[in-house]
Amino acid sequence: MKKILVLLTIFSMVFTSCEPLEMINAEADAMPNPIVGDVIFTMSDDDYDVVDRSYGNFDSEAQAKEKIPTLLNSKYPVWGNKSSATVTFKLYNKVNTYSKNIYALSDAEHNAITGKTYGNFDRSYHVTNYLEATYPDASEGDFHSLKYRFYAGGESTLTDGFVFENSEWTKITGFTPDNYSDMGESYPNFSSHDEAEIKIPVALLDVYKFAGKEAGDIVTAMYELYKGGGVTKSYTANYIFDGISWSKYTNTINETIQFGHDGSVWVPDNTIKYTLVRNADYEYMSAQLTGNSDFDNVSLGNLASYGDFDYNWSDEQIYYALALFLDYLDPSAAEGQKYILTYVIYDNGENDYQTSFIKTDGAWVVND
Repeated sequence: MKKILVLLTIFSMVFTSCEPLEMINAEADAMPNPIVGDVIFTMSDDDYDVVDRSYGNFDSEAQAKEKIPTLLNSKYPVWGNKSSATVTFKLYNKVNTYSKNIYALSDAEHNAITGKTYGNFDRSYHVTNYLEATYPDASEGDFHSLKYRFYAGGESTLTDGFVFENSEWTKITGFTPDNYSDMGESYPNFSSHDEAEIKIPVALLDVYKFAGKEAGDIVTAMYELYKGGGVTKSYTANYIFDGISWSKYTNTINETIQFGHDGSVWVPDNTIKYTLVRNADYEYMSAQLTGNSDFDNVSLGNLASYGDFDYNWSDEQIYYALALFLDYLDPSAAEGQKYILTYVIYDNGENDYQTSFIKTDGAWVVND
């Protein structure tokens, strides 16, 4: 159990030399009550420069876990044990894009797949059958843009992209003529990439309005661009949803990792810091402990009424009550989950204390 001390110190320093960062860290960690800080921040361009990532992102989560402690040492050199930092960073996550001239299937090509004479498809797998028959030796990443006719109670002309991934063809749905009309186009295509980039994010709000998209979801859209001379080419572009709007995806996603200071270094950490709510959390413990003979020597009524433990409680009793509360607070916590609980003890006045717990073999135990 650690009592939280609030110190107001006024420094008057005359610097005659520069003290190495390693010495500052060592001195801070050696203090009986090291400086404990908690921070939540998103890495800036300057932060990436500190860790030699001028591209402004990390290649992998493992790389972020390796590099970010150096940044934390730089930003918070005198923070010590039990400090925490929740850091949001950019992770490189490329999603491929494709482009190709559109190929329009003839009546004969439709009929060769269906065995009929209508010059269209009427089953979703017909276009896949066409691709497998036409490109039997497809390689990973091959892309084709097809204009074909499809009958479903009426005939429609569709233009979709198909990419060969993981030994199968995956469809990238293109915009329909009605979609282009809704975007203010007189023809079923755009006249410039700039126009497409402006209009597509707005159109996606309508396309996916019933799809239940969440913040962070990435979609690929395929659009047609008239190149002149009777040639129309298709392009794919990727967009990311922030929960409200779509924007062009730039091959990075935001990830967040929490780090904790273990007394020597910053390490990736899953510790959750929680301050008990007065009086509700104390009332819960009081109700759960009522009738437990191990607590006959303490006033459970005072626990509920005042929202604190008093001086009659032993460390073991407090730890038992807090472990009981953690089962209530986070009943599905995974093995190895850590908590630092802040709570009040009345002992010649009210004082805040902290205790660290870890889920071990299904039970909460004090994590010294």
